[in-house]
This record gives sequence, structure tokens and C-alpha cells, in this order.
Amino acid sequence: MDQSQASPMAAEADDYAQGRTLAETWQVLRENLGLLVAAPLAAGVVALGVAFLIPPTFTAKVTFMPPQQAQSTAAAALASLGQLASLAGAGAGRNLGELYASLVQSVTISDRLIDQFDLVTVYDEDYRTDARKRLTKNTRVTLGRRDGLISVEVDDRSPQRAAEIANRYVEELRRLTASLAVGEAQQRRAFFEQQLQMTHARLIAAQTALQSSGFNAGALRAEPRAAAESFARLKAEITAAEVRLQALRDRLTENAPEVRQQLATLTALRQQLARVEQPPSETGGPDYVSRYREFKYQEALFEVYARQFEVARVDESREGAQIQVVDAATPPERKSRPPRALIAVAATIVTALLLAGWVLLRTDRRP
Repeated sequence: MDQSQASPMAAEADDYAQGRTLAETWQVLRENLGLLVAAPLAAGVVALGVAFLIPPTFTAKVTFMPPQQAQSTAAAALASLGQLASLAGAGAGRNLGELYASLVQSVTISDRLIDQFDLVTVYDEDYRTDARKRLTKNTRVTLGRRDGLISVEVDDRSPQRAAEIANRYVEELRRLTASLAVGEAQQRRAFFEQQLQMTHARLIAAQTALQSSGFNAGALRAEPRAAAESFARLKAEITAAEVRLQALRDRLTENAPEVRQQLATLTALRQQLARVEQPPSETGGPDYVSRYREFKYQEALFEVYARQFEVARVDESREGAQIQVVDAATPPERKSRPPRALIAVAATIVTALLLAGWVLLRTDRRP
């Protein structure tokens, strides 16, 4: 018999052998059908019973909207401040949604919740650190990319406590942001409030020094009011330039073109001030003149900071239209886990597959 005739016969033999193997496999499974049905069903029932022994977990969800930036009023008001006008847009580029989502998960808020709800005892932990980790694990914070809404989901064995913790996250976030300069307007308000307090103290000191020098008509002739006010404006511009330079140094290197340009501007202003501060050719009241200059400068600077502080407070009240709750958390009526039905079905399927493999392996090993 040649090879051309042998090949078809060998192929038929292989097909027959394969068909026989499948038939034998099916026959083995049929012979053990009772075991392959009863055992997985029993395993599923046992898994379902075990699932009922696991304490249920409930999930409460709160959704809120973070504050929105308001910059138009600030930009218009700061236009009168020259170099400080750039501070209006200092925080414009930040994503407040991401910032607030991070603040929700801060250690400060977590510790406050641990204390308020005694979570160290609830979670049966020995240390605050472990309770904080459990709380972080049981909390999920989601920021909507399209709508910008922030959702906080809290898991707990008690549906009532889960809702209370979720809602408390929002209250503690409000409390935390009230003490932080988070928004652009809050940053400006904090900055101008600090400058206003320092300038007020310097203004009182300058006024006291001016009053102690006494009134001198010759000094007034040597230093007219217009010159003194011009001097005050020049020093205010120098102060604004210094603040702007410091702001640039905080985010740029010394060799950056913006820093070098601002430094050159500040140097020119200081040189101009040095020329103005040269003592007058006339004598008669130079001490009064210098104190009058300082008083007018502090007075002008105080007015500028007071005006910008009030504008920042108005913008902060708008920006703080604060954190608005869209959907408050309510005690969930249904558990979120464990998925008892899924556990029972999975146990049944896995047991059936493992048992079928064991039956086939045992049959193949028989002599």
C-alpha cells in the first residue's frame, strides 16, 4: 500500500479515535451526573448560608458642588493698584474641583470624623492610624469630569451612620475651607488683610512721630503737599513692585526674564525715590519734612489696601456661595454587599467545574 492510500486511512483513524474520546468523556460525565449536579448545588447552598453570616454593608452617598471662581470684579478693582493687579489672576488656573476633592480626604477631616463618631471603637482598632486607614478604605471620593460635581460614598455596617458620616464630610469641608485661603478671592482677602494690619500700625506710628515734631511753616514751604503726595505714590509703587517680585520668585528662577525685568523696574523706582529723598537746600524743618513724607506714604498705602480688602471680601462672599449640596446622603434601604446571590452562583459553577475535572482525571487513571 503506497503512502497516498495510507494517508486518508490514517486521517479516518484519527477522526474515529477523537470521536471515541469525546463519546467516552460524555459517557463518564453521564455516569456521574448525580454527583456533578448534587455536589455543586450543595456547595452553592452552603456558600449562600455563609454569605448570610457575613454582616451586610450599606453605602450612603452625598453629592455637592464646589465654589466657583469669580474674577471679573477683582480684575477691575485691582486695576488701580498697578503692579498688584496681577495678583487677581494668581489662582485662576487651578482646578478647584480637584483641590476640594483632595481636601475631603485630608487627615484633618478624617481625624475629626474619627473623634465625632468614635470610629476607633466602631472599627475595633487599637490605634487612630488604623482607624484612619479603615475610614479611607470605606470612603470613595469622585469628581465628575463633565459637571464638576463631587460625590462622597461611605460604607458602613449601619445605614444611619453611613449617611451621617457622608453628610458630615461636607460640613467638615466647609469648616476647613473657612480657615484656609483656598479660592482666589480668599487668597486676596488674606493678603490684603495682613497688609492692612501692618500698614495701619505703621500709619499710627508715623502720625505720632509727625505730631511730636510740631508744626513748621517753613517746612511746609520747603516740602509742598503735592511733592509729599508724589513721594507717597512713588513709595507705594515700590511696595507693589516688591510684592510682585516676591510672587514671581516663588514660582520662577532668578534668571527668568520676568524676574529680571521686575528687578530692573524695582531698581529704577528705588533710584527715583533716592533722588526725591535728597534733603532740601533750605533748612528749617527737615525732621518735619521726613516725617510728613512717611505719614503721607503710609496714609496712601492704607487707603489702597483698605479699598482692595473690601473688594476681596465681597468677592469672597460670592466665591463662597460656598459648598452647595446637590443630593444629601440618606440612610440606604438596601445593602451594597456582600452579593449573596453572586457568591452562591459562583460557588456552584466553580464546584461543578472542579468536580468534573476530578471525575475525568480519576477515570483516565483507571487500568
